[in-house]
Amino acid sequence: MENLKLNIVTPYGMIFSDEIQSVVLPGSEGEFGVYAGHCDLLASLKAGVVELTKADGDIEMVAINWGYAQVDSKKVQVIADGAVSISGGSQDKIASAIESARQLLEEASDDRVAISSVVSRIESGAKSKL
Repeated sequence: MENLKLNIVTPYGMIFSDEIQSVVLPGSEGEFGVYAGHCDLLASLKAGVVELTKADGDIEMVAINWGYAQVDSKKVQVIADGAVSISGGSQDKIASAIESARQLLEEASDDRVAISSVVSRIESGAKSKL
């Protein structure tokens, strides 16, 4: 399977940069997935989770508050106002990242149901890594 290059950048620096198999992005009109060979696209992103499958098959998540994605057949560039990476590590590190993600999402949206749904998704994904 052909891979894509994914970059996730905030005003504070690079959050993620690596080869991936696929990515699911929280588009303002709904979630959408991207694989290698995708048509060119520029999309606005809402508060939510960027779920990516790395080249080795591992799944990682990055919570974002809002941003934009530029997609072409070989790469995806995400520019987010704020982002928190939820990746493997100790249970304390993951719990801290989940709390940071919750705060980021609460600052971005007043929709408590959507925030709870996203945080639940992050927590269940993080627990599967422990």
